[in-house]
Amino acid sequence: MSDRFADYGRLTKPEIAVPPPGPKAKEVIEREEKVASPAHGRGYPLCVERACGVWVEDPDGNRFLDCTSGIGVVNVGHCHPEVVGALVEQAGKFFHYCGADFYYIQQTLLSERLVEAAPVPDAVPFFTNSGAESTEAAMKLARYHTRRPRFLALRGSFHGRTFGAMSLTSSKAVQRNRFAPLVPEVTHVPNPYCYRCPLRLEYPSCGLACVDAVEEYLNTIAPADEVAAFFAEPIQGEGGYIVPPPEYFPKLKALLDKHGILLVMDEVQAGNGRTGKLFAIEHWGVEPDIVYTAKGLGSGFPIGVMLSRRELNDWEPGAHSNTYGANPMGCMVALKTLELLQGGLVRNAAERGEQLMAGLRELQARHDFIGDVRGKGLMTAVEIVKDPDTKERDPERRNALVKECFRRGLLTYYCGDNSVRFIPPLIITREQIDTVLEIFAEALKAV
Repeated sequence: MSDRFADYGRLTKPEIAVPPPGPKAKEVIEREEKVASPAHGRGYPLCVERACGVWVEDPDGNRFLDCTSGIGVVNVGHCHPEVVGALVEQAGKFFHYCGADFYYIQQTLLSERLVEAAPVPDAVPFFTNSGAESTEAAMKLARYHTRRPRFLALRGSFHGRTFGAMSLTSSKAVQRNRFAPLVPEVTHVPNPYCYRCPLRLEYPSCGLACVDAVEEYLNTIAPADEVAAFFAEPIQGEGGYIVPPPEYFPKLKALLDKHGILLVMDEVQAGNGRTGKLFAIEHWGVEPDIVYTAKGLGSGFPIGVMLSRRELNDWEPGAHSNTYGANPMGCMVALKTLELLQGGLVRNAAERGEQLMAGLRELQARHDFIGDVRGKGLMTAVEIVKDPDTKERDPERRNALVKECFRRGLLTYYCGDNSVRFIPPLIITREQIDTVLEIFAEALKAV
């Protein structure tokens, strides 16, 4: 670690010099607001000056413990010295050459690493620049191979904001409002949200009726022989960190296979070690036909990838392409990121996730407005309610809670209508998880 960041190694708790945002941060925020797009939805007034590991510092010297990871991106921590080294070394060789048209070893090395690690058998990688672009690639490949026009997706899903991805997305109305017509022939089916079952049943006595409902849709409004693929996040992200029960994906995959429908897993947020497995779908022991990821793959450098079964790749050259996919700097950053994840950080995510979950459940026992605690690994959320019996949502208290954490030096973020998410870098320590729980407990009392 460079001398510039050496002081971060001594931090155990946040340090707040002035109440955030301080005068320097306010100046930046005021200048930005004069030129910013109104589409930007800033959650609270954090202004970042520098960051290292699990720590973020603003221009006024306030230091925050980061449980957002730049919204699920810096899984190996901010400015990891080995990642920085890989980026700088490649930048000194060449910035860019179109990997879709020419050859370079950086793309080959990353492809080989991903093929070896993928939960998809005999996988073929296609590189992109983002999660939404990966969704678009998967939609195109599914239609091209199956010659079928329709898609199924889950209610509460988030797959991106480009037109194809947005057509699959259904987590919030604002993400779709006034953009119609969208890509046609997308049908949304009930999601496995056991805390708020859309079918008003109880798990496990329900017998996974949400999967049975999919078959009903295939027999009625979405004819099975016209459906190309079923898109799902293994754990719904923007929808509220919804974790399906253990039997859900195996039963769903069996149904889809019966009808020749592809299972496509969106691991943009849940992948890259976040849940205590390199790919989250590994928790369910299911092999998808297509899986794609982005966010944490590049540790902040824009890169994504779609991995699909080789037999699906019957499209001809030029059917799909891009300019910046597999950028050589992104490839080397991703290679180093995967090395760090597989070298111990995935395991740490599982262990620290158990610690975080246990601590949050202890707090739930003391605060009846915490309706649910759920997640896997370091992809965890608490759902805030007005009444534990009626489960009435309480977005106002949730919003106040996130902002109270910010004022106390802990960065959390929103998900769903009324949940708080915790997604710290996977390098977080036992002591730092204790600090997270301590600050969150204080914030709970304050609201």
